[in-house]
Amino acid sequence: MIKNTTDNEVVTVTEIKMTSLAFCIVGISPLVPHAVSAKSKGTLLFPRPKKNAAERASTMKHEPYEEFLDAAYRFNDSENKPTRLYMPAGAFHGAMASVAIDMAGAKKSQIGRLTTVPGGKIPIFGIPQFWMTVVISSDKARTPDIRTLPILPQWACKITVQFVGSLIKQDSIANLLAAAGVIIGVGDGRPQKGKLSMGQFRICSDNDQEFVQIIKQSQAAQDKALADPVMFDDETAKLYEWFKHEKTQRAAQPISSPKKSKASVATPSVNGGQSHETRPD
Repeated sequence: MIKNTTDNEVVTVTEIKMTSLAFCIVGISPLVPHAVSAKSKGTLLFPRPKKNAAERASTMKHEPYEEFLDAAYRFNDSENKPTRLYMPAGAFHGAMASVAIDMAGAKKSQIGRLTTVPGGKIPIFGIPQFWMTVVISSDKARTPDIRTLPILPQWACKITVQFVGSLIKQDSIANLLAAAGVIIGVGDGRPQKGKLSMGQFRICSDNDQEFVQIIKQSQAAQDKALADPVMFDDETAKLYEWFKHEKTQRAAQPISSPKKSKASVATPSVNGGQSHETRPD
């Protein structure tokens, strides 16, 4: 049976109140930015034709230093920011939403709707280093490959979280962000992926000794580190030295064209002078 409603019923919607909280953050494990390079984006937009054997032999599969630079999220000079490096604000917002899955009283979709981290680009303080590491590709064969990325052993930043204050308490936002820093993290190799523990962070005060020390590092110091990076570990140093030596050696040797197979040999057939081809073993 359908219940009739009267014209006197009024729908009342409570006004929402947006609130903002500023947080200081210090990394407790190295941060690994991994931006998608313009070259990779261009290949998606306009795929290149497949290379033949000669082209594959004459071109490098990797250019580690270029990959290192391309993977860094970098401000332009015109943006007038205190740092050269940044992280997308969505990385921190996504971490807060994702950690809600493991927190009682919160849902990922709900936190994603009711919170935001404005700004788009969060300036990151810290000195980047050069890191080469083995990764497993996502193809069926699980092919190993080498990835070159910037890594910041020490890092810090400031973020602002906006949220619907009439629906979420301030303490809940702080608890979500703190849990996200340990369980989820930001950047490549974060705990959320289940393999490494990169990109973890903690909330701190603006006079925290470690935080104050890191944010003293200037944009010029980051530019210098990007132009002449320090190797992150001994494995990276050895691998990069091998690459430079091998590149020099190959450049000194002219690439020979692929050898043609031997000509087919015609042999008489036993059935009336017909011939068939036999190929060398």
